[in-house]
Amino acid sequence: CTTVCCLCLGILSLRDLVCMLVRFLSRRRRRPLFLVLDRFLEQSVAHPDKKFLVFGEESYTYSYTDLQSNKIANALRAQSGYKAGDTVAMFMGNEPSFIFTWLALTKLGSPAALLNHNIRSKSLLHCFNCCKASVLIAASDLKDAVKDVLPSLLEQNVTVLLMAKDSDTTGIQSFSEQVEEATDAPLPRSLRSHVTFKSPAVYIYTSGTTGLPKAAVVNQNRLLTALVILSSNGVKQTDIIYVNLPLYHTAGFLVGLIGSIETGTTIILKRKFSTSQFWDDCRKYNVTVIQYIGEVMRYLCSAPKRDNDKDHKVKLAIGNGIRAEIWREFLNRFGNIQIREFYASTEGNVGFVNYTGKIGAIGRVNFFHKKLFPYALVKYDTELDEPVRDANGLCIETRKGEPGLLVSKITDIAPFAGYAQNEEQTERKRLRNVLKKGDLYFNSGDLMSIDEENFIYFQDRVGDTFRWKGENVATTEVSDILTICDCIKEANAYGVQVPGHEGRIGMAAVTLTDGVQFDGSKIYNHVVKCLPSYARPRFIRIQDAVEVTGTFKQIKMKLVEQGFDPGRIHEPLYIIDDRVKSYIPLTAEIYSNIQSGNIQL
Repeated sequence: CTTVCCLCLGILSLRDLVCMLVRFLSRRRRRPLFLVLDRFLEQSVAHPDKKFLVFGEESYTYSYTDLQSNKIANALRAQSGYKAGDTVAMFMGNEPSFIFTWLALTKLGSPAALLNHNIRSKSLLHCFNCCKASVLIAASDLKDAVKDVLPSLLEQNVTVLLMAKDSDTTGIQSFSEQVEEATDAPLPRSLRSHVTFKSPAVYIYTSGTTGLPKAAVVNQNRLLTALVILSSNGVKQTDIIYVNLPLYHTAGFLVGLIGSIETGTTIILKRKFSTSQFWDDCRKYNVTVIQYIGEVMRYLCSAPKRDNDKDHKVKLAIGNGIRAEIWREFLNRFGNIQIREFYASTEGNVGFVNYTGKIGAIGRVNFFHKKLFPYALVKYDTELDEPVRDANGLCIETRKGEPGLLVSKITDIAPFAGYAQNEEQTERKRLRNVLKKGDLYFNSGDLMSIDEENFIYFQDRVGDTFRWKGENVATTEVSDILTICDCIKEANAYGVQVPGHEGRIGMAAVTLTDGVQFDGSKIYNHVVKCLPSYARPRFIRIQDAVEVTGTFKQIKMKLVEQGFDPGRIHEPLYIIDDRVKSYIPLTAEIYSNIQSGNIQL
C-alpha cells in the first residue's frame, strides 16, 4: 500500500512539474517581459480589496500595497543621487515597509540588496559594497547601525534614506515624509525596459557561518520560477500563510513573499520567530500554512505542552532542515499537518521536494528530474576537503546508501549566477571534469545519500563532517543523538584537532534542559548505546545558548578554533572517561596530559 501511495504521489509530482514548466515557459514567451511584479499587478487588479499583508493589528490590501509602493518609487525618483535601474540596498527587518519598498524598486527596474538587519560595522559595509548600491534605505530602528558606517557611505557618495519622519543626523535623510508627500501615480513601464531575465533582481546574502557573507545573485528568471513554490504544493488563494522567517533570506523572501504573490494568499507577517507566540498567532489569524527552517520545529516541540496544541487550522508546513525524530514528535503533538520538506540553496541550481511525506527524506529522485536537472553524488574526501578522483581525473559516483557530495550540472535550464563582486568564491563553487572531461557542475557543499527506493537524505555540510579513526562523522547525526537525551536541550557537534592525532575528534557544545542538571553517567550510557566509538563526542562544553545565524544555522567555526582548552573556555567542560563510564570535568591537568601525549585519545 505504501509503495502504491508513493508511486501515485511520484506521478503527481511529475504532473505538477510539467504544469509548472508549461506555465513558466508561457510566461517566458510573453512580451513585454512578464516578471514577478506583473503577477502582483494582476493580483491587485483582480482582488484589490483582499488582504495581502497583516502585521500585528494592521492590515494592507493588494490595492493599498500597490499604491504605497508607487509613492515610495516616486519619492525615490526625486532623489538627486538615484536614477531608475540603480542598485538599492535595503536594511530593514520584517515590516510592511520592507515589502512596499521592494515592490517600489521592482517598478523602477532596480535590483535590491537584502541586507541582514543584524549585521553591523565591518560586515555591514562589506555587504553593502558587494552590490555596488548607490542608495541605502534603512528602517528607523536601525539608525544607530547606519550612523556607525555613515562616514564610509558618504565618502562613496551614497544616498542614505531613513524610514522615519525626521532625522537629526547630517547625511541621513528622513524618507517617510517624502513618501507621504509623493504621488501614488503608476510608474511607467519604460523605467524598467532595460531589465532582462538575466538581470539581477535581488542580492540575497548567504548565512556566513564562517567569514563574511557572500551576495548571491538572484536574477529575474530565478525569481519568476520561485512564483510556483507555494502553488505547486497545493497552496490556494484562500490560504493564509504565517511568515516569521527573515525576509532578507531565501526562505522568507522567495517562499513566503514571492510564493504568496503567485497564489494571492494573505501573508501574516511577524517581525521575528517566537516560540511562545507561534501557535497563538496561528489561532488568532486562522493560519493554514506555516514555514520552518533549521531549528524552528525543534523549538516548537521543546516548548511546554498545552491542552490546545492541536487546536489550529494549519494544514501545511513547508521548509527544510527538520530532523526525523522532531518530524515524528511534531506530528504526534500538533496533529495531522502535511510536512513538505524540500532541499534548495540560495545560489544552487538544483532542488528536491519530499512530496510523499517520508519522514527524514528531503525528496525522492526520478529519471525525469535528473534528465531536466542533471546531478550526481560523488565520493568526497573530508580530510583533503575535495572530491575523490579516479586515474582519469574524473569524480567517482557513490553507490546506493553511500554518502556523497551533491553536484549539479550547470546548464541553460539550471544556471549558476555566482556571487556579486566575488569571482574567487564563485569559482570555488564550480567543479570541472566531474563525469567527463570539460563538463561543469555546481558544488553544493552538501553530503547526501540515496536509498534503494530512491529517497534522498541530507547527511551534512562538507565543512561540518570530520574524520576520526579513519571514519567520517556527520555532525548532524551526533547532534540528533545528543538531543534525544532528556537533559540536553540543544547540541552543536563539531570536530577539534588534538596534538599527535590524525583528523579531528568529536566535541559538542550543548545547552541543558531547563531545571535539569548535567548527568555525565546518563549521557555516557546514551552515546555509547547510540553511537560508534569514533563518533562519540569526547568533549562536551556546556553553554547558556547555542549560537546560531539569523536563519538558525549553528555557528561552529569559533567553537572549532577554541577547541577544548579550559584556559580559553570559561564554561563547564567535560571529557568522556571509559573507566568510570561517565563524562567528568576536564581539568587543566587532564588537558596538559592530552597536550603532552601522556593521555592518548
